Amino acid sequence: MTQTQNYLLLVLLLLPLVGSVVVAPMRDRPGAAKAVALTIALGELALTALAWFSYSVSAATAGTRFQLVFDIPWIPAFGTRITLGIDGIALVMLALIAVLVPIVMGSSWADKLPEGRTPAGFYSLLLATQATLVGVFAATDVFLFYVFFEAMLIPMYFLIGRFGGPKRQYAAVKFFLYSLLGGLIMLASVIGLYVVSGSRLPDGGTFSWSELQRLAASVPESVQIWLFIGFFVAFAIKAPLVPLHTWLPDAGAEAPIGAGVLLVGVLDKVATFGFLRYCLPLFPAASKTLAPLVLTLSVIGIIYAALLATGQNDLKRFVSYTSIAHFGFIAMGIFAFSTQAFAGAVLYMVNHGITTGMLFITVGMLIARGGSRLISDYGGVVKLTPALAGAFLVAGLASLALPGTNSFVSEFLVLIGSFPREPVYTIIATVGIIFAALYVLWVYQRVFQGPVRGDAVLASVPGPGTMTDPAAPATRSTFTDLDKRELGVLTPLVLLVLLLGFFPGPVLDVINPSVTATMHEVGLADPVLASAGHILNGGNR
Repeated sequence: MTQTQNYLLLVLLLLPLVGSVVVAPMRDRPGAAKAVALTIALGELALTALAWFSYSVSAATAGTRFQLVFDIPWIPAFGTRITLGIDGIALVMLALIAVLVPIVMGSSWADKLPEGRTPAGFYSLLLATQATLVGVFAATDVFLFYVFFEAMLIPMYFLIGRFGGPKRQYAAVKFFLYSLLGGLIMLASVIGLYVVSGSRLPDGGTFSWSELQRLAASVPESVQIWLFIGFFVAFAIKAPLVPLHTWLPDAGAEAPIGAGVLLVGVLDKVATFGFLRYCLPLFPAASKTLAPLVLTLSVIGIIYAALLATGQNDLKRFVSYTSIAHFGFIAMGIFAFSTQAFAGAVLYMVNHGITTGMLFITVGMLIARGGSRLISDYGGVVKLTPALAGAFLVAGLASLALPGTNSFVSEFLVLIGSFPREPVYTIIATVGIIFAALYVLWVYQRVFQGPVRGDAVLASVPGPGTMTDPAAPATRSTFTDLDKRELGVLTPLVLLVLLLGFFPGPVLDVINPSVTATMHEVGLADPVLASAGHILNGGNR
């Protein structure tokens, strides 16, 4: 490992943070603010690609838990350090962030902001959100992770509260209070970890993940359960799992589209990442004891959220409820305790970010044309915007895990990996697949198929129009199809949906060593002999 690689994660953390500070004062230069922010996001993407190719799968397979490590003292009196490092799970999440942020910026380029708000403020907050997310996934000091976990609430709160919809203040406060409550409960467990480690280490307490993981087996199960609960509640709120989910439909509905993509595409993945990075390795006995509770909440969430998604009339709330259902699958895969299910859950985290991000963006493009979030205000849109309808259909089919799309591979791995250890929960969860097909196709049929109808659509077609009366004089519709910028935004997402649907192997190769290490840290034998990559490669590895 070279000296340059040691500082790579620090640069990935600081670049968007510095960019946020640089862009914020450009209130009177919206074009320059957008250009600078996008340039920084593309630079972050290039650096993340460098991190990807610098990461050694062979070293991870040989037992190196974290790579590209940066480590300096922070608060020596409390044993805290600024320690950054990545395993395969963190790496794929950093890649997801790096891909989505410039796409979000491109999709938001022509957005109309609330009165008094400027692109400089919006893009500055996007970069600040990116910086805190990098810190969350790269931190290997538990206290540093907690700091970033709380810090990421601030830019997202302002993105929702200043740039969101009519009920943005309510949604922003609800999001902040739920997340803050979870964070405070987790803080109690973070302090508890420090106290417990101090009673077992000669040099006093520590927040080092590696040191705490080595001590995990010596901590009594009763103590682990209490510490586990503190982390779990924070992550269950963030995911969210039912019944702690009610903030997400409000926040997702009122957030601007760009912030909504990051909210449901990346920020919520901090919770499932936290399950894998903190709950399972640091509290293995508690994780096994409380797994039935988590699995029960997961399958309830899959069915309950799918039913609610089916009944929605608000497009953005619809996407939010589909995300809650998908998070149930991810959580089930994590607490089924097999390397296949682990790998499927991590891949699901990546694929969900891509598909739901694309779904959110296409919904935003539709709302920008029709001026309404209500499904009942649209109909027959495919006749006016066939490319937009096609993009929505691709995102929807990926969301319901159609074979050939990226989500199918992850959902298949979660189910096949969960069944040997948890057959009852797995069978119940498969019902959610049927509901997913129902709610996606139902929305597509209502919005895009049939005759041109709905207030939002008809209002954009002046006069009688040729769509409703071919004999009438032709009039120009303002409900136009995708322009070049929008096609440029959606094309990478479509390619990723197909590429990861047919060739998930390179991503699974990065993930597998880390999920195998997590399985070893939990201390359970794998109920499935073959690895995820082994099955997908036809047994030839």
